[in-house]
Amino acid sequence: MDNGMEKRRAGESEEVDEEKWVYDSSVDHKGRIPLRASTGVWKAALFIIAIEFSERLSYFGIATNLIIYLTKVLHQDLETAAKNVNYWSGVTTLMPLIGGFIADAYMGRFSTVLVSSFIYLFGLILLTMSVLIPSLKACNADPCGNPKRLHEVIFFISMYMISVGTGGHKPSLESFGADQFDDDHSEERKKKMSYFNWWNSALCFGLVLGVTLIVYVQDNVSWASADIILTVIMAITIVVFYVGRPFYRYKVPEGSPLTPMLQVLVAAISKRNLPYPSNPSELYEIPKSEKTQGRLLFHTDNLRFLDKAAIVEDGNRTTLTQNQQPNSWKLSTVTKVEEVKLVVNMIPIWLATLTFGIGVAQATTFFIKQASSMNRKIGHGFEIPPASIYSVAAIGMIVSVTVYEKILEPALRKATGNERGIKILQRIGIGMAFSCVAMVAAALVERRRLEIVQGGTGGGMSMSVFWLTPQFVIIGIGDGFTLVGLQEYFYDQVPDSMRSLGIAFYLSVIGAGNFLSSLLITVVDILTEKKGRSWFAKDLNHSRLDNFYWLLVVMQAVNLCVYVFIARRYSYKNVKRRVAVVDCYEGDVSVSV
Repeated sequence: MDNGMEKRRAGESEEVDEEKWVYDSSVDHKGRIPLRASTGVWKAALFIIAIEFSERLSYFGIATNLIIYLTKVLHQDLETAAKNVNYWSGVTTLMPLIGGFIADAYMGRFSTVLVSSFIYLFGLILLTMSVLIPSLKACNADPCGNPKRLHEVIFFISMYMISVGTGGHKPSLESFGADQFDDDHSEERKKKMSYFNWWNSALCFGLVLGVTLIVYVQDNVSWASADIILTVIMAITIVVFYVGRPFYRYKVPEGSPLTPMLQVLVAAISKRNLPYPSNPSELYEIPKSEKTQGRLLFHTDNLRFLDKAAIVEDGNRTTLTQNQQPNSWKLSTVTKVEEVKLVVNMIPIWLATLTFGIGVAQATTFFIKQASSMNRKIGHGFEIPPASIYSVAAIGMIVSVTVYEKILEPALRKATGNERGIKILQRIGIGMAFSCVAMVAAALVERRRLEIVQGGTGGGMSMSVFWLTPQFVIIGIGDGFTLVGLQEYFYDQVPDSMRSLGIAFYLSVIGAGNFLSSLLITVVDILTEKKGRSWFAKDLNHSRLDNFYWLLVVMQAVNLCVYVFIARRYSYKNVKRRVAVVDCYEGDVSVSV
Protein backbone atom coordinates (compact mmCIF):
# COMPACT_ATOMS: atom_id res chain seq x y z
CA MET A 1 0.00 0.00 0.00
CA ASP A 2 2.79 2.41 0.99
CA ASN A 3 4.72 1.42 -2.14
CA GLY A 4 1.71 2.29 -4.33
CA MET A 5 1.28 5.69 -2.72
CA GLU A 6 4.99 6.45 -3.08
CA LYS A 7 4.84 5.60 -6.81
CA ARG A 8 1.79 7.85 -7.29
CA ARG A 9 3.53 10.71 -5.48
CA ALA A 10 6.66 10.20 -7.57
CA GLY A 11 4.57 10.31 -10.73
CA GLU A 12 2.79 13.48 -9.60
CA SER A 13 6.13 15.05 -8.68
CA GLU A 14 7.58 14.20 -12.10
CA GLU A 15 4.50 15.68 -13.82
CA VAL A 16 4.79 18.91 -11.81
CA ASP A 17 8.51 19.03 -12.60
CA GLU A 18 7.80 18.67 -16.33
CA GLU A 19 5.36 21.57 -16.09
CA LYS A 20 7.91 23.77 -14.33
CA TRP A 21 11.01 23.02 -16.40
CA VAL A 22 11.61 22.43 -20.13
CA TYR A 23 13.46 19.15 -20.68
CA ASP A 24 14.00 19.28 -24.45
CA SER A 25 17.78 19.88 -24.34
CA SER A 26 17.20 23.66 -24.43
CA VAL A 27 19.01 26.10 -22.14
CA ASP A 28 18.18 29.64 -21.10
CA HIS A 29 20.45 32.65 -21.65
CA LYS A 30 22.50 31.65 -18.58
CA GLY A 31 23.02 28.06 -19.74
CA ARG A 32 20.50 26.52 -17.32
CA ILE A 33 17.43 24.39 -17.98
CA PRO A 34 14.68 26.91 -18.90
CA LEU A 35 11.70 27.67 -16.71
CA ARG A 36 8.59 26.97 -18.74
CA ALA A 37 6.65 29.92 -17.34
CA SER A 38 9.21 32.62 -18.11
CA THR A 39 10.75 31.45 -21.40
CA GLY A 40 9.69 30.37 -24.83
CA VAL A 41 6.30 30.17 -26.61
CA TRP A 42 4.70 33.37 -27.90
CA LYS A 43 6.35 35.78 -25.47
CA ALA A 44 9.68 34.84 -27.05
CA ALA A 45 8.42 34.23 -30.58
CA LEU A 46 7.04 37.77 -30.90
CA PHE A 47 10.54 39.27 -30.62
CA ILE A 48 11.71 36.86 -33.31
CA ILE A 49 8.76 37.59 -35.59
CA ALA A 50 9.51 41.34 -35.32
CA ILE A 51 12.91 41.02 -36.98
CA GLU A 52 11.50 38.61 -39.57
CA PHE A 53 8.90 41.27 -40.45
CA SER A 54 11.72 43.77 -40.99
CA GLU A 55 13.76 41.36 -43.13
CA ARG A 56 10.79 40.48 -45.34
CA LEU A 57 9.91 44.16 -45.68
CA SER A 58 13.44 44.81 -46.95
CA TYR A 59 13.68 41.71 -49.12
CA PHE A 60 10.41 42.16 -50.99
CA GLY A 61 10.77 45.93 -51.14
CA ILE A 62 13.99 45.27 -53.07
CA ALA A 63 13.23 41.98 -54.88
CA THR A 64 9.83 42.77 -56.40
CA ASN A 65 11.02 46.03 -57.96
CA LEU A 66 14.48 44.76 -58.89
CA ILE A 67 13.54 43.93 -62.48
CA ILE A 68 12.21 47.49 -62.88
CA TYR A 69 15.47 48.93 -61.52
CA LEU A 70 17.57 46.77 -63.84
CA THR A 71 15.56 47.66 -66.94
CA LYS A 72 14.91 51.35 -66.25
CA VAL A 73 18.01 52.49 -64.32
CA LEU A 74 20.68 50.08 -65.56
CA HIS A 75 19.01 49.76 -69.00
CA GLN A 76 19.23 45.97 -69.20
CA ASP A 77 17.04 44.12 -71.71
CA LEU A 78 14.17 41.94 -70.46
CA GLU A 79 15.96 38.60 -70.79
CA THR A 80 19.17 39.82 -69.06
CA ALA A 81 17.22 41.53 -66.28
CA ALA A 82 15.08 38.42 -65.64
CA LYS A 83 18.20 36.27 -65.47
CA ASN A 84 19.93 38.69 -63.06
CA VAL A 85 16.87 38.69 -60.80
CA ASN A 86 16.77 34.89 -60.88
CA TYR A 87 20.51 34.61 -60.17
CA TRP A 88 20.25 36.96 -57.20
CA SER A 89 17.11 35.27 -55.88
CA GLY A 90 18.75 31.87 -56.40
CA VAL A 91 21.89 32.80 -54.48
CA THR A 92 19.79 34.44 -51.76
CA THR A 93 17.76 31.29 -51.22
CA LEU A 94 20.66 28.82 -51.57
CA MET A 95 23.01 30.66 -49.19
CA PRO A 96 20.90 29.43 -46.22
CA LEU A 97 22.36 25.95 -46.80
CA ILE A 98 25.70 27.34 -45.59
CA GLY A 99 24.17 29.55 -42.90
CA GLY A 100 21.98 26.75 -41.56
CA PHE A 101 24.93 24.37 -41.33
CA ILE A 102 27.04 26.93 -39.42
CA ALA A 103 24.15 27.63 -37.02
CA ASP A 104 23.47 23.95 -36.25
CA ALA A 105 27.10 22.89 -36.02
CA TYR A 106 29.07 25.76 -34.50
CA MET A 107 27.58 29.18 -33.75
CA GLY A 108 24.08 28.37 -32.54
CA ARG A 109 20.93 29.92 -33.98
CA PHE A 110 20.79 33.11 -31.90
CA SER A 111 24.40 34.11 -32.63
CA THR A 112 24.01 33.28 -36.33
CA VAL A 113 20.89 35.45 -36.59
CA LEU A 114 22.65 38.35 -34.84
CA VAL A 115 25.81 38.24 -36.99
CA SER A 116 23.92 37.75 -40.27
CA SER A 117 21.54 40.61 -39.40
CA PHE A 118 24.51 42.97 -39.13
CA ILE A 119 25.81 41.76 -42.52
CA TYR A 120 22.33 42.38 -43.94
CA LEU A 121 22.33 45.85 -42.37
CA PHE A 122 25.74 46.70 -43.90
CA GLY A 123 24.41 45.58 -47.29
CA LEU A 124 21.47 47.98 -46.92
CA ILE A 125 23.81 50.80 -45.90
CA LEU A 126 25.99 50.21 -48.97
CA LEU A 127 22.89 50.02 -51.19
CA THR A 128 21.76 53.37 -49.79
CA MET A 129 25.17 54.89 -50.46
CA SER A 130 25.10 53.70 -54.08
CA VAL A 131 22.00 55.81 -54.80
CA LEU A 132 22.70 58.69 -52.42
CA ILE A 133 26.36 59.68 -52.87
CA PRO A 134 26.80 61.60 -56.16
CA SER A 135 30.04 59.84 -57.17
CA LEU A 136 28.38 56.42 -56.73
CA LYS A 137 25.05 57.19 -58.42
CA ALA A 138 24.17 55.53 -61.73
CA CYS A 139 23.98 58.98 -63.37
CA ASN A 140 24.16 62.57 -62.24
CA ALA A 141 21.82 63.66 -65.03
CA ASP A 142 18.20 62.81 -65.79
CA PRO A 143 17.39 61.04 -68.09
CA CYS A 144 20.27 58.62 -67.63
CA GLY A 145 21.79 57.47 -70.87
CA ASN A 146 24.68 55.23 -69.83
CA PRO A 147 24.93 54.19 -66.13
CA LYS A 148 28.33 54.29 -64.45
CA ARG A 149 30.25 51.03 -64.18
CA LEU A 150 31.20 51.90 -60.58
CA HIS A 151 27.55 52.15 -59.62
CA GLU A 152 26.81 48.71 -61.07
CA VAL A 153 29.73 47.19 -59.13
CA ILE A 154 28.70 48.79 -55.80
CA PHE A 155 25.05 47.96 -56.44
CA PHE A 156 25.66 44.25 -57.03
CA ILE A 157 28.14 44.02 -54.12
CA SER A 158 25.49 45.43 -51.79
CA MET A 159 22.83 43.11 -53.21
CA TYR A 160 24.97 40.02 -52.68
CA MET A 161 25.89 41.21 -49.16
CA ILE A 162 22.15 41.11 -48.51
CA SER A 163 22.18 37.57 -49.95
CA VAL A 164 24.92 36.54 -47.50
CA GLY A 165 23.01 38.13 -44.62
CA THR A 166 19.85 36.32 -45.62
CA GLY A 167 21.85 33.08 -45.78
CA GLY A 168 22.39 33.09 -42.04
CA HIS A 169 19.27 35.01 -41.09
CA LYS A 170 16.45 33.03 -42.67
CA PRO A 171 17.16 29.39 -41.68
CA SER A 172 18.40 30.26 -38.19
CA LEU A 173 15.62 32.70 -37.33
CA GLU A 174 12.69 30.53 -38.34
CA SER A 175 14.08 27.42 -36.64
CA PHE A 176 15.02 29.53 -33.58
CA GLY A 177 11.39 30.67 -33.40
CA ALA A 178 10.13 27.09 -33.63
CA ASP A 179 12.61 26.08 -30.90
CA GLN A 180 10.60 28.20 -28.45
CA PHE A 181 7.90 25.49 -28.41
CA ASP A 182 8.46 22.13 -26.69
CA ASP A 183 7.53 19.21 -28.98
CA ASP A 184 6.90 16.91 -26.01
CA HIS A 185 4.50 19.25 -24.22
CA SER A 186 0.97 18.79 -25.58
CA GLU A 187 -0.10 22.43 -25.30
CA GLU A 188 3.14 23.82 -26.70
CA ARG A 189 3.11 21.30 -29.56
CA LYS A 190 -0.30 22.60 -30.67
CA LYS A 191 0.99 26.17 -30.47
CA LYS A 192 3.96 25.19 -32.63
CA MET A 193 1.61 24.02 -35.39
CA SER A 194 -0.01 27.46 -35.30
CA TYR A 195 3.41 29.12 -35.17
CA PHE A 196 4.24 28.26 -38.79
CA ASN A 197 0.87 29.63 -39.93
CA TRP A 198 1.17 32.92 -38.05
CA TRP A 199 4.86 33.24 -38.90
CA ASN A 200 3.87 33.32 -42.55
CA SER A 201 1.05 35.77 -41.87
CA ALA A 202 3.55 38.20 -40.29
CA LEU A 203 5.87 37.55 -43.22
CA CYS A 204 3.06 38.49 -45.61
CA PHE A 205 2.30 41.73 -43.76
CA GLY A 206 5.95 42.69 -44.22
CA LEU A 207 5.68 41.67 -47.86
CA VAL A 208 2.54 43.80 -48.40
CA LEU A 209 4.18 46.90 -46.96
CA GLY A 210 7.33 46.15 -48.96
CA VAL A 211 5.55 45.95 -52.30
CA THR A 212 3.20 48.87 -51.61
CA LEU A 213 4.74 51.52 -49.35
CA ILE A 214 8.41 50.87 -50.15
CA VAL A 215 7.82 50.35 -53.87
CA TYR A 216 5.69 53.51 -54.01
CA VAL A 217 8.53 55.50 -52.42
CA GLN A 218 10.97 53.98 -54.93
CA ASP A 219 8.80 54.88 -57.92
CA ASN A 220 7.47 58.27 -56.79
CA VAL A 221 9.99 59.73 -54.34
CA SER A 222 13.45 58.19 -54.79
CA TRP A 223 15.31 54.91 -54.49
CA ALA A 224 17.51 56.54 -51.82
CA SER A 225 14.52 57.42 -49.57
CA ALA A 226 13.24 53.85 -49.73
CA ASP A 227 16.66 52.43 -48.88
CA ILE A 228 17.02 54.79 -45.90
CA ILE A 229 13.63 53.62 -44.54
CA LEU A 230 14.63 49.95 -44.86
CA THR A 231 18.01 50.53 -43.23
CA VAL A 232 16.53 52.35 -40.22
CA ILE A 233 13.81 49.73 -39.67
CA MET A 234 16.34 46.90 -39.86
CA ALA A 235 18.59 48.63 -37.29
CA ILE A 236 15.64 49.11 -34.89
CA THR A 237 14.47 45.48 -35.13
CA ILE A 238 17.99 44.17 -34.49
CA VAL A 239 17.85 46.01 -31.16
CA VAL A 240 14.36 44.60 -30.46
CA PHE A 241 15.58 41.08 -31.22
CA TYR A 242 18.49 41.44 -28.80
CA VAL A 243 16.24 42.84 -26.05
CA GLY A 244 14.26 39.55 -26.10
CA ARG A 245 17.38 37.58 -25.14
CA PRO A 246 16.25 36.66 -21.56
CA PHE A 247 13.02 35.11 -22.86
CA TYR A 248 14.53 32.78 -25.44
CA ARG A 249 15.26 29.06 -25.24
CA TYR A 250 18.55 28.12 -26.91
CA LYS A 251 19.77 24.91 -28.52
CA VAL A 252 23.46 24.30 -27.91
CA PRO A 253 25.30 23.38 -31.16
CA GLU A 254 26.64 19.82 -31.07
CA GLY A 255 29.15 19.95 -33.91
CA SER A 256 28.65 19.03 -37.52
CA PRO A 257 25.37 17.14 -38.02
CA LEU A 258 26.95 15.53 -41.09
CA THR A 259 29.54 13.60 -39.05
CA PRO A 260 27.03 11.14 -37.46
CA MET A 261 25.54 10.55 -40.91
CA LEU A 262 28.97 9.76 -42.33
CA GLN A 263 29.61 7.43 -39.39
CA VAL A 264 26.42 5.49 -40.18
CA LEU A 265 27.45 5.10 -43.82
CA VAL A 266 30.98 3.96 -42.92
CA ALA A 267 29.68 1.47 -40.35
CA ALA A 268 27.04 0.10 -42.75
CA ILE A 269 29.57 -0.37 -45.55
CA SER A 270 32.14 -2.03 -43.26
CA LYS A 271 29.48 -4.55 -42.08
CA ARG A 272 27.81 -5.05 -45.45
CA ASN A 273 28.44 -8.80 -45.43
CA LEU A 274 26.86 -9.42 -42.03
CA PRO A 275 23.39 -11.04 -41.99
CA TYR A 276 20.43 -9.04 -40.70
CA PRO A 277 19.32 -10.00 -37.18
CA SER A 278 16.11 -12.03 -36.98
CA ASN A 279 14.54 -9.36 -34.75
CA PRO A 280 15.05 -5.57 -35.14
CA SER A 281 15.17 -5.29 -31.33
CA GLU A 282 18.62 -6.88 -31.53
CA LEU A 283 19.94 -3.74 -33.25
CA TYR A 284 21.93 -1.44 -30.99
CA GLU A 285 20.20 1.40 -29.22
CA ILE A 286 21.04 3.37 -26.09
CA PRO A 287 19.67 1.40 -23.10
CA LYS A 288 16.57 2.83 -21.46
CA SER A 289 18.39 3.06 -18.16
CA GLU A 290 21.09 5.26 -19.72
CA LYS A 291 20.39 8.99 -19.55
CA THR A 292 20.78 10.90 -22.74
CA GLN A 293 19.68 14.10 -24.36
CA GLY A 294 17.49 14.19 -27.39
CA ARG A 295 14.73 11.96 -28.67
CA LEU A 296 14.94 8.38 -29.87
CA LEU A 297 13.29 7.10 -33.05
CA PHE A 298 11.49 3.86 -33.84
CA HIS A 299 13.09 1.45 -36.29
CA THR A 300 11.62 1.38 -39.82
CA ASP A 301 11.94 -1.27 -42.54
CA ASN A 302 12.94 0.99 -45.43
CA LEU A 303 16.58 1.39 -46.55
CA ARG A 304 17.50 -1.76 -44.64
CA PHE A 305 21.10 -1.66 -45.83
CA LEU A 306 21.71 1.20 -43.38
CA ASP A 307 20.48 -0.99 -40.49
CA LYS A 308 23.74 -2.91 -40.70
CA ALA A 309 25.43 0.06 -39.01
CA ALA A 310 23.50 -0.87 -35.84
CA ILE A 311 24.38 -4.60 -35.87
CA VAL A 312 26.41 -5.47 -32.77
CA GLU A 313 29.49 -7.53 -33.69
CA ASP A 314 31.08 -9.92 -31.24
CA GLY A 315 34.00 -7.54 -30.78
CA ASN A 316 31.66 -4.79 -29.62
CA ARG A 317 29.72 -6.89 -27.11
CA THR A 318 32.56 -6.77 -24.58
CA THR A 319 32.68 -2.99 -24.82
CA LEU A 320 28.93 -2.72 -24.29
CA THR A 321 28.87 -5.09 -21.30
CA GLN A 322 31.62 -3.02 -19.69
CA ASN A 323 29.49 0.14 -20.18
CA GLN A 324 32.13 1.68 -22.41
CA GLN A 325 31.22 3.95 -25.33
CA PRO A 326 31.42 2.01 -28.61
CA ASN A 327 33.36 3.35 -31.56
CA SER A 328 30.83 5.46 -33.50
CA TRP A 329 32.58 4.63 -36.79
CA LYS A 330 31.92 0.91 -36.19
CA LEU A 331 28.58 0.89 -34.38
CA SER A 332 25.67 3.35 -34.63
CA THR A 333 22.43 3.52 -32.71
CA VAL A 334 19.08 2.82 -34.34
CA THR A 335 18.22 6.51 -33.87
CA LYS A 336 21.29 7.65 -35.81
CA VAL A 337 20.48 5.17 -38.57
CA GLU A 338 16.88 6.40 -38.72
CA GLU A 339 18.07 10.01 -38.92
CA VAL A 340 20.11 9.16 -42.01
CA LYS A 341 17.02 7.48 -43.48
CA LEU A 342 15.04 10.68 -42.86
CA VAL A 343 17.53 12.74 -44.86
CA VAL A 344 17.71 10.20 -47.71
CA ASN A 345 13.89 10.03 -47.88
CA MET A 346 13.74 13.82 -48.22
CA ILE A 347 15.74 13.89 -51.46
CA PRO A 348 12.86 12.72 -53.75
CA ILE A 349 10.47 15.18 -52.05
CA TRP A 350 12.95 18.04 -52.54
CA LEU A 351 13.40 17.17 -56.22
CA ALA A 352 9.64 16.87 -56.76
CA THR A 353 9.03 20.41 -55.45
CA LEU A 354 11.58 22.14 -57.71
CA THR A 355 9.03 22.72 -60.49
CA PHE A 356 6.90 24.55 -57.95
CA GLY A 357 9.94 26.74 -57.28
CA ILE A 358 10.14 27.59 -60.99
CA GLY A 359 6.54 28.78 -60.85
CA VAL A 360 7.25 30.95 -57.79
CA ALA A 361 10.11 32.63 -59.68
CA GLN A 362 7.70 34.01 -62.31
CA ALA A 363 5.77 36.06 -59.74
CA THR A 364 8.71 38.41 -59.10
CA THR A 365 9.92 38.60 -62.71
CA PHE A 366 7.54 38.19 -65.63
CA PHE A 367 4.37 38.82 -63.59
CA ILE A 368 5.79 42.20 -62.50
CA LYS A 369 6.96 43.01 -66.02
CA GLN A 370 3.44 42.24 -67.27
CA ALA A 371 2.07 44.74 -64.76
CA SER A 372 4.46 47.45 -66.01
CA SER A 373 2.94 47.23 -69.50
CA MET A 374 -0.69 47.49 -68.37
CA ASN A 375 -3.00 50.32 -67.32
CA ARG A 376 -2.26 50.97 -63.64
CA LYS A 377 -4.22 54.19 -63.13
CA ILE A 378 -6.95 54.39 -60.50
CA GLY A 379 -8.86 57.37 -59.20
CA HIS A 380 -7.70 60.85 -60.15
CA GLY A 381 -4.46 60.09 -61.90
CA PHE A 382 -2.95 57.83 -59.18
CA GLU A 383 -0.81 55.10 -60.75
CA ILE A 384 -0.08 51.83 -58.98
CA PRO A 385 3.63 50.87 -59.05
CA PRO A 386 4.04 47.63 -61.06
CA ALA A 387 5.57 45.70 -58.15
CA SER A 388 2.69 46.65 -55.82
CA ILE A 389 0.39 44.22 -57.61
CA TYR A 390 2.40 41.49 -55.87
CA SER A 391 0.62 42.49 -52.65
CA VAL A 392 -2.43 40.65 -54.01
CA ALA A 393 -0.47 37.38 -53.69
CA ALA A 394 0.43 38.23 -50.09
CA ILE A 395 -3.22 38.98 -49.29
CA GLY A 396 -4.19 35.68 -50.89
CA MET A 397 -1.66 33.89 -48.71
CA ILE A 398 -2.87 35.65 -45.53
CA VAL A 399 -6.47 34.66 -46.30
CA SER A 400 -5.39 31.11 -47.14
CA VAL A 401 -3.40 30.66 -43.92
CA THR A 402 -6.15 32.20 -41.76
CA VAL A 403 -8.92 30.06 -43.27
CA TYR A 404 -6.76 26.95 -42.92
CA GLU A 405 -5.84 27.74 -39.30
CA LYS A 406 -9.31 28.75 -38.10
CA ILE A 407 -11.70 26.70 -40.25
CA LEU A 408 -10.16 23.91 -42.30
CA GLU A 409 -7.68 22.52 -39.78
CA PRO A 410 -10.18 22.10 -36.87
CA ALA A 411 -12.74 20.51 -39.21
CA LEU A 412 -10.16 18.20 -40.80
CA ARG A 413 -8.77 17.29 -37.39
CA LYS A 414 -12.20 16.02 -36.34
CA ALA A 415 -12.72 14.21 -39.63
CA THR A 416 -9.33 12.50 -39.91
CA GLY A 417 -8.15 12.24 -36.31
CA ASN A 418 -4.81 13.71 -37.40
CA GLU A 419 -3.62 16.47 -35.06
CA ARG A 420 -2.55 18.52 -38.12
CA GLY A 421 -5.84 17.96 -39.93
CA ILE A 422 -4.12 16.54 -43.00
CA LYS A 423 -0.61 15.21 -43.49
CA ILE A 424 2.13 17.73 -44.23
CA LEU A 425 2.82 16.32 -47.71
CA GLN A 426 -0.89 16.48 -48.57
CA ARG A 427 -0.90 20.18 -47.70
CA ILE A 428 2.13 20.74 -49.94
CA GLY A 429 0.50 18.86 -52.83
CA ILE A 430 -2.69 20.95 -52.64
CA GLY A 431 -0.63 24.14 -52.96
CA MET A 432 1.25 22.72 -55.96
CA ALA A 433 -2.09 22.14 -57.70
CA PHE A 434 -3.04 25.78 -57.06
CA SER A 435 0.30 26.88 -58.55
CA CYS A 436 -0.51 24.97 -61.74
CA VAL A 437 -3.91 26.70 -61.97
CA ALA A 438 -2.20 30.08 -61.44
CA MET A 439 -0.04 29.48 -64.51
CA VAL A 440 -3.17 28.68 -66.55
CA ALA A 441 -4.66 32.02 -65.47
CA ALA A 442 -1.39 33.83 -66.30
CA ALA A 443 -1.29 32.31 -69.79
CA LEU A 444 -4.91 33.27 -70.54
CA VAL A 445 -4.45 36.86 -69.33
CA GLU A 446 -1.19 37.33 -71.25
CA ARG A 447 -2.79 35.97 -74.42
CA ARG A 448 -5.65 38.44 -74.03
CA ARG A 449 -3.18 41.30 -73.48
CA LEU A 450 -1.28 40.42 -76.64
CA GLU A 451 -4.53 40.28 -78.64
CA ILE A 452 -5.31 43.85 -77.54
CA VAL A 453 -1.79 44.95 -78.52
CA GLN A 454 -2.02 43.27 -81.92
CA GLY A 455 -5.51 44.68 -82.47
CA GLY A 456 -4.12 48.20 -82.24
CA THR A 457 -6.74 49.36 -79.73
CA GLY A 458 -4.34 51.36 -77.59
CA GLY A 459 -1.86 48.59 -76.79
CA GLY A 460 -1.46 46.72 -73.56
CA MET A 461 -1.84 49.96 -71.59
CA SER A 462 -5.58 49.87 -72.29
CA MET A 463 -5.90 46.63 -70.33
CA SER A 464 -6.28 47.12 -66.58
CA VAL A 465 -3.57 45.70 -64.33
CA PHE A 466 -6.31 44.16 -62.22
CA TRP A 467 -6.64 41.45 -64.87
CA LEU A 468 -3.55 40.02 -63.15
CA THR A 469 -5.45 39.66 -59.86
CA PRO A 470 -6.61 36.04 -60.44
CA GLN A 471 -3.12 34.65 -61.06
CA PHE A 472 -1.69 36.50 -58.04
CA VAL A 473 -4.56 35.47 -55.74
CA ILE A 474 -4.35 31.82 -56.83
CA ILE A 475 -0.57 31.68 -56.42
CA GLY A 476 -0.95 33.31 -52.98
CA ILE A 477 -3.50 30.70 -51.91
CA GLY A 478 -1.17 27.99 -53.17
CA ASP A 479 1.72 29.48 -51.20
CA GLY A 480 -0.43 29.32 -48.06
CA PHE A 481 -0.47 25.55 -48.51
CA THR A 482 2.87 24.71 -50.11
CA LEU A 483 5.29 27.23 -48.59
CA VAL A 484 3.93 26.80 -45.06
CA GLY A 485 3.86 23.04 -45.58
CA LEU A 486 7.45 22.98 -46.83
CA GLN A 487 8.62 25.00 -43.83
CA GLU A 488 6.90 22.64 -41.40
CA TYR A 489 8.03 19.55 -43.30
CA PHE A 490 11.72 20.43 -43.50
CA TYR A 491 11.79 21.61 -39.87
CA ASP A 492 9.86 18.67 -38.44
CA GLN A 493 11.17 15.75 -40.51
CA VAL A 494 14.92 16.40 -40.33
CA PRO A 495 16.98 15.12 -37.38
CA ASP A 496 16.58 17.40 -34.35
CA SER A 497 20.21 18.54 -34.64
CA MET A 498 19.68 19.76 -38.24
CA ARG A 499 16.66 22.02 -37.95
CA SER A 500 18.30 25.23 -39.20
CA LEU A 501 19.66 23.21 -42.10
CA GLY A 502 16.14 21.85 -42.57
CA ILE A 503 14.72 25.35 -43.06
CA ALA A 504 17.60 25.95 -45.48
CA PHE A 505 16.43 22.91 -47.49
CA TYR A 506 13.00 24.56 -47.79
CA LEU A 507 14.56 27.84 -48.96
CA SER A 508 16.78 25.98 -51.42
CA VAL A 509 13.64 24.77 -53.22
CA ILE A 510 12.93 28.41 -54.12
CA GLY A 511 16.62 29.11 -54.83
CA ALA A 512 17.08 26.13 -57.11
CA GLY A 513 13.75 27.04 -58.73
CA ASN A 514 15.12 30.47 -59.63
CA PHE A 515 18.26 28.98 -61.19
CA LEU A 516 16.21 26.43 -63.08
CA SER A 517 13.91 29.22 -64.27
CA SER A 518 16.93 31.08 -65.70
CA LEU A 519 18.17 27.89 -67.35
CA LEU A 520 14.72 27.20 -68.78
CA ILE A 521 14.48 30.75 -70.15
CA THR A 522 17.88 30.34 -71.85
CA VAL A 523 16.98 26.96 -73.39
CA VAL A 524 13.55 28.14 -74.57
CA ASP A 525 15.06 31.34 -75.97
CA ILE A 526 17.64 29.37 -78.02
CA LEU A 527 15.11 26.82 -79.30
CA THR A 528 12.40 29.33 -80.22
CA GLU A 529 14.86 31.71 -81.86
CA LYS A 530 15.99 28.89 -84.13
CA LYS A 531 12.38 28.56 -85.25
CA GLY A 532 12.26 32.22 -86.26
CA ARG A 533 10.89 34.09 -83.24
CA SER A 534 12.08 34.04 -79.63
CA TRP A 535 9.47 33.94 -76.89
CA PHE A 536 11.57 36.54 -75.02
CA ALA A 537 11.98 39.65 -77.17
CA LYS A 538 13.45 42.91 -75.87
CA ASP A 539 9.95 44.33 -75.81
CA LEU A 540 7.25 42.51 -73.85
CA ASN A 541 4.65 43.22 -76.55
CA HIS A 542 6.71 41.22 -79.06
CA SER A 543 7.34 38.32 -76.64
CA ARG A 544 5.25 35.18 -76.16
CA LEU A 545 5.08 34.80 -72.40
CA ASP A 546 1.73 33.06 -72.80
CA ASN A 547 3.45 30.12 -74.51
CA PHE A 548 6.07 30.03 -71.77
CA TYR A 549 3.32 29.89 -69.12
CA TRP A 550 1.62 27.01 -70.94
CA LEU A 551 4.95 25.16 -70.93
CA LEU A 552 5.09 25.63 -67.14
CA VAL A 553 1.51 24.33 -66.82
CA VAL A 554 2.48 21.08 -68.56
CA MET A 555 5.67 20.73 -66.49
CA GLN A 556 3.83 21.34 -63.21
CA ALA A 557 0.98 18.96 -64.05
CA VAL A 558 3.37 16.11 -64.89
CA ASN A 559 5.49 16.89 -61.84
CA LEU A 560 2.42 16.89 -59.56
CA CYS A 561 1.63 13.32 -60.62
CA VAL A 562 5.20 12.27 -59.77
CA TYR A 563 4.97 14.09 -56.42
CA VAL A 564 1.73 12.30 -55.46
CA PHE A 565 3.34 8.94 -56.28
CA ILE A 566 6.32 9.72 -54.01
CA ALA A 567 4.27 11.28 -51.19
CA ARG A 568 1.93 8.28 -50.91
CA ARG A 569 4.93 6.05 -50.15
CA TYR A 570 6.65 8.41 -47.72
CA SER A 571 7.41 7.23 -44.17
CA TYR A 572 7.14 10.01 -41.57
CA LYS A 573 9.45 10.57 -38.61
CA ASN A 574 8.34 8.42 -35.67
CA VAL A 575 9.57 9.65 -32.30
CA LYS A 576 10.02 6.99 -29.65
CA ARG A 577 10.77 8.87 -26.48
CA ARG A 578 12.87 11.61 -24.95
CA VAL A 579 15.06 11.49 -21.89
CA ALA A 580 16.78 14.57 -20.50
CA VAL A 581 19.94 14.94 -18.47
CA VAL A 582 19.20 16.81 -15.29
CA ASP A 583 21.76 17.74 -12.66
CA CYS A 584 20.28 19.12 -9.47
CA TYR A 585 22.48 20.77 -6.90
CA GLU A 586 21.86 23.25 -4.11
CA GLY A 587 18.30 23.76 -5.31
CA ASP A 588 19.40 24.76 -8.83
CA VAL A 589 18.83 22.97 -12.09
CA SER A 590 21.34 22.80 -14.93
CA VAL A 591 21.90 20.85 -18.13
CA SER A 592 24.87 18.75 -19.14
CA VAL A 593 25.87 19.52 -22.72
